[in-house]
Amino acid sequence: MTQAATQTQEKQNGIQVSDKALKHLLALREEKGNQDLCLRVGIRQGGCSGMSYMMDFEQEGNIRADDEVFDYDGFKVVCDPKSLLYIYGLVLDYSDALIGGGFQFTNPNATQSCGCGKSFSA
Repeated sequence: MTQAATQTQEKQNGIQVSDKALKHLLALREEKGNQDLCLRVGIRQGGCSGMSYMMDFEQEGNIRADDEVFDYDGFKVVCDPKSLLYIYGLVLDYSDALIGGGFQFTNPNATQSCGCGKSFSA
């Protein structure tokens, strides 16, 4: 995906996925051997700051009618409407650093985040 394509999608998508995160997600999906998996992103109560991010692969057939679906060159990122209220504009990135690596969430709606970056309050 080119930078221009990424910038265009960022304007369209309520959940933004960096090129590095998308590459890692596609590799993880490939390891699972199932091309019909999409990524569900959302929140749940709990964590250091009150709400925790959650994400997991699920079958595209489980996408509900009220889910928001964001497409990245055929890879779908799905979010329920309640979660999207808290994470609209979220940027999902990936770092392969030995310390602090993994998926990283940048949420413009968070008023406070914990040190690990996996929970927030809004």
